[in-house]
Amino acid sequence: MTPEYSVIVPVYNSEQTLGELYDRTAAVFASGGYSFEMVFVDDFSQDKSWEVLVQLKKLHPETITAIKLAKNFGQHNAIFCGMEHAQGELMITIDDDLQIPPEEITKLIQVFHDKDADLVYGYFGKKKHSLIRNLGSYFIKKSSRILLNSPGEGSSFRLITRSLAVNILKHQQHFMYIDELFLWYTSNIAFTEVKHQKRAVHRSGYSTWKLFQLSANIVIYYTAVPLRIMTYGGFVLSVLSFITGIRFIINKMVHDVPLGYTSLIVAILFSTSIIMLCLGLIGEYLSRIYQVQNKKPPYSIKKILK
Repeated sequence: MTPEYSVIVPVYNSEQTLGELYDRTAAVFASGGYSFEMVFVDDFSQDKSWEVLVQLKKLHPETITAIKLAKNFGQHNAIFCGMEHAQGELMITIDDDLQIPPEEITKLIQVFHDKDADLVYGYFGKKKHSLIRNLGSYFIKKSSRILLNSPGEGSSFRLITRSLAVNILKHQQHFMYIDELFLWYTSNIAFTEVKHQKRAVHRSGYSTWKLFQLSANIVIYYTAVPLRIMTYGGFVLSVLSFITGIRFIINKMVHDVPLGYTSLIVAILFSTSIIMLCLGLIGEYLSRIYQVQNKKPPYSIKKILK
């Protein structure tokens, strides 16, 4: 029988929390009388997370799907993999570290039924991360709000309708940032404040460097901002070089600057600015071609237990 809900969990080095996460999540759905499944996607953990998932699968064969990826593809790609293997009409994504209490799932479900949204995000009033991690998260959300025109309140704790997930699964680019894809397909988004607890074990898998890489990938893969900076920068330099060229010509006429100096400076400035402008325009076309031609799959599965 098809479950009503699929809970998708990207897993990375969380051997100590997986058992409790399953038990508490199962209790939530049992109390509400809902049928559910949990899809765990092990994103190439370096601890014994996979062994724990194998044991959980033996204990709860009807409600668990365990997938082990062939290498570390990142959280969003792991969630994408989970969405492809989920069977529920509604999908919930939640982290594996218990910083978001599974009991908060009921809030997502309640808001979904109240507002009939395609996507419900849980947002945090106050995060229990370190200062650096909070600053990194703030930077990513602020960038998304400006560059992607997003609400800027998203998180990895979400409820997704199957119809929206089906649209997302049409995409097969190597780097997945599913929140941007959600925004492309729907504006019917709701939010609810949820609790965020301090991490009980280990450190976050998102280091400062990984947060920087994520930000860079979002900008490069999902915006044309760097290329437009080149284009507009080239245009501005063209204008400035033209003005500077006029200035050197006037100096030549008024102050009799040595022959050759003016023409050399004007030629260098003008040609450099034109080259920058042309590179920006070529880059715009190359980015479109790259987006169309990049057919690398978003993940590769090593093992799967259904």
